Amino acid sequence: MLSLFHDETHEALREAIAGWVKAEIAPNAYAWEEANGFPRDLYRSAGAAGITGVSYPEAYGGGGGDVFHHLIATEELVRGGSVGTAVGLGSHAIAVPPIVKLGSEAQKQRWLPGVCSGELVAALAVSEPAAGSDVANVQCKAVRDGDHYVLNGQKTFITSGSVADIVTTAVRTGDPGYGGITLLVVETNAPGFSVGRKLDKMGWWASDTAELHFEDCRVPVANRLGAENMGFFGIMANFVDERLMLAATCVAIMRLAIEQTEAYIAQREAFGRPIARFQVVRHRMAEMVTKESAARSYTATVAARHHAGEDVTGEVAMLKNHCTQACMWVTDQAVQLHGGYGYMREYMVERLFRDARLFPIGGGTEEIMREIIAKQRGW
Repeated sequence: MLSLFHDETHEALREAIAGWVKAEIAPNAYAWEEANGFPRDLYRSAGAAGITGVSYPEAYGGGGGDVFHHLIATEELVRGGSVGTAVGLGSHAIAVPPIVKLGSEAQKQRWLPGVCSGELVAALAVSEPAAGSDVANVQCKAVRDGDHYVLNGQKTFITSGSVADIVTTAVRTGDPGYGGITLLVVETNAPGFSVGRKLDKMGWWASDTAELHFEDCRVPVANRLGAENMGFFGIMANFVDERLMLAATCVAIMRLAIEQTEAYIAQREAFGRPIARFQVVRHRMAEMVTKESAARSYTATVAARHHAGEDVTGEVAMLKNHCTQACMWVTDQAVQLHGGYGYMREYMVERLFRDARLFPIGGGTEEIMREIIAKQRGW
């Protein structure tokens, strides 16, 4: 049965991506997680399969899909069993929207086709050692020098940072605060750009996460997105889509954890019978399924309102907190029901439990989400 918000194109996309994931990611998920990375060719393969460009305009090589096509792609990539791989492949989803929304026609023609085909890897660089959720405190400085900006500073926690070809970068061009931030697309072959440490993380092992350094890095003024000192608004507009994507990722993780646990409790025996026959186990599973179902429905509802053009800034903050909290609980219960095996790295639920912990932090912390909710309510 089709979802209330889906038509045949959405279901066809799900089937196609599921087949690609089964062939390309699932057999390699454990190895790529243990290796802390996946092959560069996977971007090109995803591009050829129409995954990378699914929601970008057809005029630039994309699929022209809507928000639900994008969320389906997100969910199916996660179902390959490596959240890190899914996140790495999807780094363009937070780097490219500012180009689509703020970029000139020349800028779109220059970068979007390569991203859609998987030839170009795109990353977003906002976070700094002293500016995470406090976006308005960005300190990486850009000074105008003729037809270039000269950048000096550092970025951290950058997904795809060490493999990216282009980095949508928030820089300080004006006074302190949100009114002095500009967005520049930095091509990583620019003089003065370098990759610092590749960061080791609790979860998302297969995703590349790095520090970036700018030392008198020269970036053409032609690479600026929109007007100078107006970048903060581009960043804020990006957050709704990012938080929807994070919510969908949490839903996919919960579904995967439930499926893994259903299979385990059906074959694991204790006291002479499968543990699925114990009431306490069945009730725990019932609560897990309930939380996943509620989160899935809530995500679809908020996505539909966003697709209809409504301002869902406060709603998506509530959605993100709801889904991330549910995801942490469900993956914790999945580990518990696996017993000692749930603590072993060879079992997927161990990995999903670690992966889930980032979601209450990334894309805006739980605390920031509550502040947004309160402001939207006028409190």
